[in-house]
Amino acid sequence: MSESTPSDPQQLRAEIAQTRAALGDTVEALAAKTDVKARAKVAAEEAGAQAKATVNAAVGRAGQVAGAVTERLASTSESIETSLREHDLPERVRRPLPVAAIGAVAVLAVVLVVLARRRRA
Repeated sequence: MSESTPSDPQQLRAEIAQTRAALGDTVEALAAKTDVKARAKVAAEEAGAQAKATVNAAVGRAGQVAGAVTERLASTSESIETSLREHDLPERVRRPLPVAAIGAVAVLAVVLVVLARRRRA
C-alpha cells in the first residue's frame, strides 16, 4: 500500500483493485504449495519420464553392444574356420564352433528380449 491514503475516490478504488489482485496471486501461490496431491502427481510424472528416458538410452546402448558383439562373433567365427581348414582337423572336431556360435546368438537374443520387455513394463 502507499504511504498516504489517496483522497480521490478513483485513486482509492484503483489501489484497492491492485491490492486485491496482488493478494489473489499470493493466495494462489500458497494454495499451489499446499496442494500435496498435485505436487506428488507432478513429481511422479517427472520421475516416470526420467525412467523412460533412462530405459530408452539403455535399450539403445544394448542394441549397439549387440551389433558390436554380432560383428565380433562373425569375424572371430570366420578366423577360426579359416584356421581349422588350414590345420585339416577331422570333421568331428570342427562341429563345436557352429554350435558355440548358435549358442552365443541365442544368448544375445534372450538378452535383447529381456531388455525389450523391461522397456514395455
